[in-house]
Amino acid sequence: MSSTELQTPGAGPSNIQASAPMLVDDAPSTPAPQHALPRTHFYSVEYPGYVKPSSLPVALNRLGGPSQVYAAFQKTGNKPGSPLELNLQPDDAFFHPVTGEVVSSNNLLLKVVKRKRKSTIPGRDPVGEYTAEIVGSISKTARFRSMADYQFKMDPKEPVSALRAAMDNMDVNGILQYSIPDEKEDYMIPRDAPAPPADIDPQLLTQSQLSETTGGMKSNLRLPPPPLFSRQSVPQNYNFKANTASIVSTTVDELTGEEKKRLINRMRWRGFGPVSLYYADAQVPTKPTTSVEEQRNTADHKLLKRLLELFEERPIWTRAAIYNQFEPIEVREIINSKILLPLVSYVFQDGPWRDTQVKLGYDPRADPEARFYQRLYFRNINRPITRPSVGERRQDGRNEIANTRASEGFNKDGRRSHIFDGVNVTGDTAAFQLCDIEDEMLKEMIEDDEDLRDSCDERDGWYNGYAFDRIKSVLRYKFFSLLAGHVVTREQCEANLAQIEGAEKPVRSSHRLRPGKHNMAKGALSWEDATAHRLQARMDQSVKQASQR
Repeated sequence: MSSTELQTPGAGPSNIQASAPMLVDDAPSTPAPQHALPRTHFYSVEYPGYVKPSSLPVALNRLGGPSQVYAAFQKTGNKPGSPLELNLQPDDAFFHPVTGEVVSSNNLLLKVVKRKRKSTIPGRDPVGEYTAEIVGSISKTARFRSMADYQFKMDPKEPVSALRAAMDNMDVNGILQYSIPDEKEDYMIPRDAPAPPADIDPQLLTQSQLSETTGGMKSNLRLPPPPLFSRQSVPQNYNFKANTASIVSTTVDELTGEEKKRLINRMRWRGFGPVSLYYADAQVPTKPTTSVEEQRNTADHKLLKRLLELFEERPIWTRAAIYNQFEPIEVREIINSKILLPLVSYVFQDGPWRDTQVKLGYDPRADPEARFYQRLYFRNINRPITRPSVGERRQDGRNEIANTRASEGFNKDGRRSHIFDGVNVTGDTAAFQLCDIEDEMLKEMIEDDEDLRDSCDERDGWYNGYAFDRIKSVLRYKFFSLLAGHVVTREQCEANLAQIEGAEKPVRSSHRLRPGKHNMAKGALSWEDATAHRLQARMDQSVKQASQR
C-alpha cells in the first residue's frame, strides 16, 4: 500500500513514514492464477425495464423480434446496421418508439451460480457458496439513452386508424374500403365524466382532477400524430436564466383604463436611420426623427455644415455622389456617426428617386426640375454577385484611404465614380443620376423638354415612357460596351435604338406597383433585364463577326 493512501486529516509526512513499515507484509506474494478467455462472443442489450425469464418474449417483441435485434448488430465496413427501436406498445402503429444505439464495448459475461448449503448448527442460516465463470466477451452493446417522445393516443374507431391497421396487415379490402369522411364541425365534444373516487374526499382533489370528474369538453380534431414531435432525444441541462435586460413595462389605456404589461429590452439599440417613405405617401418629412434630433449636439458640426451646403446646391444626391465630395477620413466619419445624413435628408424606398438622399422638406414629385435628379440603375447580369467578407471590406477601405493619402493634390473632383461620361467606366454596376451624366448624346436627350409629363409618374418620373426608355437604352448600350472594352459612336447608338424600336415593344403593366415589391414571378426576368440579355447577345455577335473578318 502506498503512503499516499495512508494520509489522514491532520497527519504529516513524518507520521506516514513511521507508520508505513508497520503495514508491510514480508510474506512472499503469490501471483493471481491465469484463466483462458473463451472465444465465444456475445451481444448485449441494456433493456430499460425489468426482464424476467417469463417476460423475455415480451421484451424481444417490443424490440422488433430476434431478427431485428440481430440486424441491428450487423455492421460491414462503414455501413451501419439497422436501427434498433423499442416500441412499448407494438400494437399501436401511431406510438413513437425509443431509438437505441449500438456501441462497441470490451465487457465480459460472467455466469454466477449460488448454491446454498444447510448449516449444521441449529438456528443458523444456510451458508451460500458462489462460483463465477467467464462465459465469453461482449463486443457490442445496444443501449437506450434517448428520452421517449411525446405520445398521442388515436381513437381506434377513426377511419385513419383503420386504414393504418389495414396497411400494416396487408388487408387489401380494408384499404379499398377507406374513403375520406365528410368534414364535420364537431371540433369539441363532451367528455365522458367518470365517477369520482369513492375513497377520496372531494375537497382533497385538485382542480384538474375535479374538472375530469365533472365532464366538460374535449378536443375532437381527429389529427393523426406526426412521425416525430420533438427533435431533442437526449436530456440537456438548459440552465435557464432570465435576461437581465428584460424589464416589465406597464401601460394604461386612456380610453378603457385597462392596464397592460409586457416585457421590453431596456438595452435595445435605437436606430438613427433617416426618415423613409414610399412614393405613394402624401407628405414629405420636414425634420428628422426625434431620436436623431436628440443626437444633434454629438455630431461633427464641420461635416454637418458641409452637408447642409451640399443640399443647398443640389436637393437630391446618391450616397456615392455625397461621399465623393469628402476625403476618405471624412467619409468614414459620416458612415460611423449614423446621424449626419438623417439630420439633413430623407430617402424614398421606391419610385424614380429610389435610394437617394433627398433634402428635408423638398418634394421632387411637385417640382418638374427634379427630373434631372432621377436615378437610373441596372447591374451587370454577366457578373455574379459576391458579397465580400468583413475582413475584405475593411482591408479594401484601408487600402483606399492609404492610396488617397499617398496621392498628391487630392481634391473633390478626383473621385468620379458617380459620373458617366461615355468614355470611362468606374464599376460593374450602373447607378447614376441624370444630372451626373456628361455624355453629349445622353445630355441632349435628358435636357429635351418636349417629352415631359404634366404630373410625375411612379415609374418614369417627369419623363414620358417613350423618352425615358430611350435614355435607359442608350445608357445601357454605352455602359455594356465600355465593360466589353470599346466605346460606341453616336451612329451605333442610333442604329441600336432603331433596331429596338423596330422590334416588338414590351408590354408594360398599367396596374399600380405595390410598395417595396418588384411585381415579378419567381424566377422570371424583368423586361429591362431581358433587354440587357438581348443587347449583350447582339454585342457578342458583332464582336464574333468582326473577328471572322
